[in-house]
Amino acid sequence: MSQSNRNDLPLSGGLKEKEIPALEIRRISFKHIIVALMLSVLFFLLFCFVSLHGYIAWVLSNPTVAPIYSNPKLSKNLEYEDIVFPAADGSRVMHGWYIPAADSNQTIVFSHGYGANREETWIPMYDLAHYAHRLNFNVVMFDYGFAAQNSKEVATGGKKEAQQLLGAIQFAKQRGSQEIIVWGFSMGAGTALQAALTSKDIDGMILDSTFLLEPDTMYHNIRQHIDLPRHPSLEIIGMLLPVLNGTSLRQIPYPEVKSKDYPFPIYFIHGTEDEKAPYPIAEKLAENQTNPASGAWIVEGSHHELIFREHPKEYLRIVSTFLSRVGQSQHEGRTQDQPAEKDTD
Repeated sequence: MSQSNRNDLPLSGGLKEKEIPALEIRRISFKHIIVALMLSVLFFLLFCFVSLHGYIAWVLSNPTVAPIYSNPKLSKNLEYEDIVFPAADGSRVMHGWYIPAADSNQTIVFSHGYGANREETWIPMYDLAHYAHRLNFNVVMFDYGFAAQNSKEVATGGKKEAQQLLGAIQFAKQRGSQEIIVWGFSMGAGTALQAALTSKDIDGMILDSTFLLEPDTMYHNIRQHIDLPRHPSLEIIGMLLPVLNGTSLRQIPYPEVKSKDYPFPIYFIHGTEDEKAPYPIAEKLAENQTNPASGAWIVEGSHHELIFREHPKEYLRIVSTFLSRVGQSQHEGRTQDQPAEKDTD
């Protein structure tokens, strides 16, 4: 009877064998949940990281530009014409102003910076246009595509803008100009250097606070606002820029610009406290130039595009001296090109 009772009782070993697999399943499921949560958090952080870079690339491509609030007549009592001309590659129509000078075949084409229009009020551009006109230069002021009042387009760091600047230069030439000076500011100065790689119609350039879009300068500007790692931030933004504005950094000829000795005189103006375009870049660009009329003015303590405001008299004196040197070299060049008169004695 004792044996029968023992056989009817459930075995304790059998109970454990049924409970252990269930516990293991619970442990495995809990581990899967933890791994899934960790992966979800990781992918979310990665998405946020990439999205942040996408936002930066979008902001770089779509600068906020204030509307035009005045004109040369209202600001400086200068007579002007509203002008329309095509970009050199025919990609779009450009709008601007032409301020004629009496019986002058010299023209200054202003090349405004990123995030600005032809007025560029913080320089202020009207004061410089007025000064150029007093020196008997015709003046062309125009908006780049990213600053257009209508049919606005993305900023491309000089790829499209160089063609638009070349269109302004062609306009000045069609108006009879025999001496064309490009006066550029910030990215407008960097755009001028790109345009000059393919143009033979530029006789001189004044470049204030030159900004050339390249990886080092771009990262320098990003670090002013947010502390991101250099790598992979540059690689991510480099991949996103072509998606957002159709332009890869490889399409901007910054290596060629940084090593180019241009055939015409260039004067670089830059401040040591420039937080957007480090001044050693301007120093290196100036060192490459062998034209005797080229030069540089590196201003201790001055800031990005504020040098005229900070040192107006010296700024205008240096510009005037440079323009007279360009005019003299142009006159000497035309004299040398003229055939010698025959001796009739």
